[in-house]
Amino acid sequence: MRIAELIAYHVQIPLKTKIRHASYMRRMTDSVVVRCRLSDGTEGWGEGLPREYVTGETIDSAFELLRATPLALQLGAELESPEAAIQVCEKFELTRPESDPRNCFGNSIRCAVELSILDAVCRASGLPLSAITSLFGPAAGIRKKQDKVQYSAVITSSSPVKQRIKSFLIRLHGFHQTKVKVGVDGVDDEVSLRRIRGLVGPKMNLRIDANEAWTCENLQSKFEPLEKFNITSIEQPVHHNEVAGLAKLRPNIAAPIMLDESLCSVDDGQRAIESGTCDLFNIRISKCGGFLNSLKIAALANQAGLGYQLGCQVGETGILSAAGRHFATSVGDIRYLEGSYDSFLVKERLTHENLTWGRRGLAPALLGPGLGISIDETALKRVTVAEEHFAIATHS
Repeated sequence: MRIAELIAYHVQIPLKTKIRHASYMRRMTDSVVVRCRLSDGTEGWGEGLPREYVTGETIDSAFELLRATPLALQLGAELESPEAAIQVCEKFELTRPESDPRNCFGNSIRCAVELSILDAVCRASGLPLSAITSLFGPAAGIRKKQDKVQYSAVITSSSPVKQRIKSFLIRLHGFHQTKVKVGVDGVDDEVSLRRIRGLVGPKMNLRIDANEAWTCENLQSKFEPLEKFNITSIEQPVHHNEVAGLAKLRPNIAAPIMLDESLCSVDDGQRAIESGTCDLFNIRISKCGGFLNSLKIAALANQAGLGYQLGCQVGETGILSAAGRHFATSVGDIRYLEGSYDSFLVKERLTHENLTWGRRGLAPALLGPGLGISIDETALKRVTVAEEHFAIATHS
C-alpha cells in the first residue's frame, strides 16, 4: 500500500464572530486542507493554518513549498502499518528556504500533509489516531490514555458588555479554566480582569495571553496591577525578538511564563529550555508542524520539568479539532487544553460530526479509525478557493 495522490485545498471560511487580540484581528480563516488517497482507495485528511505573524507562512508560500518539495521521492515508500507511516512522516522534509533558523517555516502545510497520511493509514489499519502516541518512541514518557478530556474557555472580546456575557456563560456552563486576551490598545486590562474575576468567581483558574503586546522593559509594570487577580500564567508577553530577555525577568514575575509565538518547533523548545525563558510551552499542532512534532515538544517539556498546554489556532475546523482530541486523550499532564470551538467559531466545520465540547468543557475520546471523522464534501466544495493535485505513486 502506497500513497497514490495528495490533493491540497485552499479553503476560506468566515468566522461567526470577529476575533481580536494584540497581534491580529480576524473575521475569516484561510486554511490548507489536504486529502491523502492511498493505492487501495482509503482516504485521510489533514489541515494546517498558515499564519504569517506566527511562522512566517502564507497560503501562497504553503503551496509553493509543496510544489518545490520532491513529494514522490519522500512519500513513495510502502505503508504497510502505522509504524511505517510514522517513519515516512518522520523523514518528510519540505524544501524550506535557507534562511529558516527556527526550522518552522512551512509547519502548517507539513502538519496538513502528515495528518492526512497518519489518518489514512490508521483508517486502513482500523486504529484511532491516538494509537500513534503509543507507537511513537519519543512519546513514551508522556502517554496517558483517557476516555474524556476537559477544555478551558477563552475571552477574546475587549467590549465590557461582551465580557460580562461571556463571563456569565463560562460560569453557568461550569468551566474550570479561562484564558483572557490582554494588551489590546485602548483597553484597561486591570478594569477588564476585575470585571471578569468578579463574574467567573474566585475559584476559576484564570490566565492571560498578551500575544506579544508588551516589552521586556514594561512587562513588570504591565503585570503588577493584574497580579492580584490570581493569574496562573502569562502567555507570550513579549515579541519573539525580545524573548531572550525573559530569562532575567522570570524570577521577578509572580506568574509562570508560557511561550506561544516563540515556540513553533523542537528547536525553539530546546533553545527555551537552555536559555531559561519560560515555564510552560503552548503546543499547537498546526504551528508546531504536526502530530509527531507536537508529541516531541511535549516530551521535551516533560523531561525538562516544564509544563505544557495544547492550544489551538483561530479558525480550526473539525479536522484539527479531531487531531487535538486524539492528542489530548493520549497525552498526560496537559496543564490547559484549548480547541473544539467548532459550533461557536467557524461557519463551516467541514465534518459531519460536531466536535464542540459540552457542559463544563467536557468532550469524549474519538474511538473510530483514523481521526474518527467524516468530511462533508459539499461544505468543502463551498469554501474551496483553489485546489492542486500531487501524484505520489503510480504503481505498487
